[in-house]
Amino acid sequence: MKIIEKTDEELFEIAHPMWADLVKYSNEENYGAFTRHFSASMMMGANEIEMGKQFARSELTKNLSEDYDYLGMIRRGEYVTVLYKQRNLKKEGEWLGRLVLGYEDEKVKIFGATLF
Repeated sequence: MKIIEKTDEELFEIAHPMWADLVKYSNEENYGAFTRHFSASMMMGANEIEMGKQFARSELTKNLSEDYDYLGMIRRGEYVTVLYKQRNLKKEGEWLGRLVLGYEDEKVKIFGATLF
């Protein structure tokens, strides 16, 4: 089955816990746990030293609120993009969270995760 063929409910069951983990482990600056669902290509761009620098410098990545809202999904090609409205505990405002999911070795993996 292609990931884009999964129902919204099936995708919620996969995406929401992954997003919750990204928020939790970003706040804890826990590189190993933060990257555990990353695809191989995502891991190549998220080396531990660079991620450590980002965790150390960024107030945004260390103070994410567990209070976020699901906004929608975009299915395209071999990936599903799940969008969240993300808040921060120390910075005013809202950010757009983007989680890109697809299959690698028959497992759902994270192919992109960003805050805008």
